[in-house]
Amino acid sequence: MSAGSGIAAAAWRRLASWPAVAQWATLLMLSVVVSLMLWMAGLPAVLLLGPMIAGIVFGVNNLQLAVPRWPYLGAQALVGALVSAGITPAIIVTLGHDWLLFGAVVAATLLGAAVLGWLISRSGLIPGVTAVYGISPGAASAMVLQGEAHGADARLVAFMQYFRVVLVALAAALVARFWSGAGGAHVTGAPWLAPLHWGNLAAVLLLAALGQQVARLLRLQAWALLGPMLVLSTLHAGGWLNIELPRWLLAGAYALLGWHIGLSFRRDVLLNVWRALPVVAGAALCLIGFCGLLAWCLTRWAHVDMLTAYLATSPGGIDSVAIVAASTPRVDLPFVLALQSVRLLFVIGLAPLITRQVVRHSPHLKQARN
Repeated sequence: MSAGSGIAAAAWRRLASWPAVAQWATLLMLSVVVSLMLWMAGLPAVLLLGPMIAGIVFGVNNLQLAVPRWPYLGAQALVGALVSAGITPAIIVTLGHDWLLFGAVVAATLLGAAVLGWLISRSGLIPGVTAVYGISPGAASAMVLQGEAHGADARLVAFMQYFRVVLVALAAALVARFWSGAGGAHVTGAPWLAPLHWGNLAAVLLLAALGQQVARLLRLQAWALLGPMLVLSTLHAGGWLNIELPRWLLAGAYALLGWHIGLSFRRDVLLNVWRALPVVAGAALCLIGFCGLLAWCLTRWAHVDMLTAYLATSPGGIDSVAIVAASTPRVDLPFVLALQSVRLLFVIGLAPLITRQVVRHSPHLKQARN
């Protein structure tokens, strides 16, 4: 170990001994610094990417921080409200006109991911069903639970899922930056210091919380995001509710989501998957590339703007893609949100079924489980 790495390791150990409040303050400062650097580089969605990168740095250095449950649920509710603000009668028309197109894209994504997971599992570097669940483009938490229930390594599934989320967020931000020239820390919502209608904001937050609890009682997967989306988008599209979120509130939600993703990375998991890391990265990039091919097909045959098509087909998560799309001018946000929302619903419902079928008809996967 070099002198420099030894000093760095000692510094991280010293930071780990600090009170949790001091650790969170340090994480916040690092997030601000990274966000400013990304903003100076002209990237969009830096208020998500900065905390996410800072969280990864903390996570791999074994800082035992985790975003508390209730703030994380609140952040998901706010992103659901952000998505709902884009659900207008126009998006309903889009769904009605392009339902066959959306269905074809969703089916191709699911089948492509299943085939890719099967091929990875054949390499032997990632054991058994873990590869299939790890590459599935579903809600990360849902895929981790499904994989664990079917004998997969839950930690490796989580790593594969969140590693892909990070790559997708970074790729979407880079494509948006260099394709459209958009950049900076733009956050969709009311201006930073604009006067607020506090009663309307309170109604939105109350309905979002209610939607979460109803979805939880109905045992919906990804209920913390889907519940507010379903309730608020219905009311907004019907003209019964105006959704206007202050930027400072959205910025806080983005930071919490970024920290949640970044802090999920742990050094011991990285060491365990180091040999398979090229396969994990290659699989994530292949899935991103395959979805990019689907985006090209949308542009070719459905005459959708290429940047819009790329963001609409990016393989999750919907919260980070929605943030990037909302931060990028000249993107058809209703189309992006429509396709991402439809795919999320179908992936949550069908990905476990497809994965079980792949495992059932793959002798090498059944042997790995035994």
